[in-house]
Amino acid sequence: MAQELSQVARVINEMIMFDSGDIKRINHFIKVYGYASTIARLEEVDERTQMIIEVAAASHDIAIKVCEKKYGKCTGELQELEGPPLVEQMLRRVGGFDNEFIERVKYLVGNHHSYSLIENNIDFQILVEADMLVNMDEDNTDIKEIRRAERTIFKTEAGTAFLQNLFYTD
Repeated sequence: MAQELSQVARVINEMIMFDSGDIKRINHFIKVYGYASTIARLEEVDERTQMIIEVAAASHDIAIKVCEKKYGKCTGELQELEGPPLVEQMLRRVGGFDNEFIERVKYLVGNHHSYSLIENNIDFQILVEADMLVNMDEDNTDIKEIRRAERTIFKTEAGTAFLQNLFYTD
């Protein structure tokens, strides 16, 4: 367990170095990581799934900087294209992750804007919910859009409760 915790911390450290100087981007992935980790614990996922969720949450936007430099923009589609090889390189550099783990994180990073692919994948669901919670706050999302996302995207009890407690007033 301590080995696993240090691996997640090393991924977060790598991501902070990767996004060095961009506090907004760093704060974004740290918030997504925090929500994702907590939702996963509350949903009582197994430890391997917990670790996949945490690593994917910390690295989900790894492609933004590359996309901005390479294309002059960063759409969700471009992030999904450029993210998987970047996250694989980072995870291999950090070390200690098996191929199946790396492939799952690559899949999540490479599809985190493709909500129709979630189906019954708890790791994918939690990553999307955590990212949406942070994006809704950072983008000052309209309450109608928040309610629509609650009906159409959110499925976990913990993520739904977070959404309600964050955005709905009495």
